[in-house]
Amino acid sequence: MNAVLASIALQAGQPRGLQPLDFLPFVAIFFIFYFLLIRPQQRRQKEQDQMLSAIAKGDQVVTRGGLHGRVTGLTDDVLTVEIADRVRVKIARSGIETVSRKGGDA
Repeated sequence: MNAVLASIALQAGQPRGLQPLDFLPFVAIFFIFYFLLIRPQQRRQKEQDQMLSAIAKGDQVVTRGGLHGRVTGLTDDVLTVEIADRVRVKIARSGIETVSRKGGDA
């Protein structure tokens, strides 16, 4: 009996090295972060990029600053938005938050 206890005590004190299951918690945490944080953010960014590329003249837009207006001109990176009668401002395409209505009248 003493030999068995001595054997267990010797085994408990020895380093066992890295085992494959030691990495399992880190892998699980990575998958949780990927599916709960990274993947949904990538999906939202893809939807935002598609919305920005689909903007056309006449669309009603809302900027990140809260200005509401109608698109009267556009280039690759800059939109001209009419926010009141004969009041037009140039806004970076990336500054558009939402397209509230397509092709409507002002």
